[in-house]
Amino acid sequence: MEIQKWLHETRNRQERRAIPIMTHPGIELCGKTVRDAVTDGEVHAEAICRLNEQYPSAAPTVIMDLTVEAEAFGAKVVFPEDEVPSVTEPLVSDRESIDRLPIPSLEAGRVPEYLKANRLTAERVKDKPVFAGCIGPFSLAGRLFGLSELMIALYVEPENMTVLLEKCTRFLIDYTRAIRQTGVHGVIMAEPAAGLISNEDCLLYSTDYVRQIVDAVQDENFMVILHNCGNFGHCTEAMIQSGAAGLHFGNKIDMAEALESCPEDRLVMGNLDPVGLFKQSSPEKVYAETMNLLKKTSQWKNFVLSTGCDVPPHVPSENIEAFYQALNSFNNRSV
Repeated sequence: MEIQKWLHETRNRQERRAIPIMTHPGIELCGKTVRDAVTDGEVHAEAICRLNEQYPSAAPTVIMDLTVEAEAFGAKVVFPEDEVPSVTEPLVSDRESIDRLPIPSLEAGRVPEYLKANRLTAERVKDKPVFAGCIGPFSLAGRLFGLSELMIALYVEPENMTVLLEKCTRFLIDYTRAIRQTGVHGVIMAEPAAGLISNEDCLLYSTDYVRQIVDAVQDENFMVILHNCGNFGHCTEAMIQSGAAGLHFGNKIDMAEALESCPEDRLVMGNLDPVGLFKQSSPEKVYAETMNLLKKTSQWKNFVLSTGCDVPPHVPSENIEAFYQALNSFNNRSV
């Protein structure tokens, strides 16, 4: 599949497509735990494929796990049975420890299991794109250095953070190249920490590095979708400057305003609340909010309906069905 042809078709079709970032309901369909899926590539792939069979997403996605790359560097990670893993403490704290930090191999930690999940899914899903996932360089640096510490260091020791960001980027280029070789059609790069800084700083400490990754892997067969759920409108321009073919927004932003700011040749995706709406609201509320977003964004051909972030565990199936029912109703009335 040539992803550029799929992008052109998506931007020019009359019916709206939906790609929620959603894997956890598939894990539950398999009777497995989150820990099972994030540590075993075969379980992970089975969950993605089961969910793909259950619901009509335009493209299946892997779990948004922001610990895989940090763990590969050597960070300590805890694995709750039914929640996404988390990094427990910073790995580096000063220039000396940053200089000593080796760039990991692709055999480190759970990287092989995630590559396996991508490969197995791509082998099974042939009629639509498959999107992998990875963390962005600024967010990875925050995992390794500590996010609060990183925010201070940007102003008191920016040269040290530049060295750390360069190491993060070199690894992510290696990792995304390996992801591309699995046969998937793109990667959703999660860079939420970049939403905590200004557009100017985002350009300097995130976009410049994201762009290096985009330039290394994005082509007619593979796309990068940049996700920044921390952006409430203040750093949309920095996201655009990354060169990513897709831009994915969280539920903090006004989707119509984001679409007005973005070029028509980029896919713009978002942004229903995965927790407050999908997990905690009623099917009627999910239907209404989904329909409202579809109507609000109807004038933009490059919009793809999605969640604002990864759908958490234990979302009621009735709410997922209501999401797709609203999409179907909207598409039918648009014909």
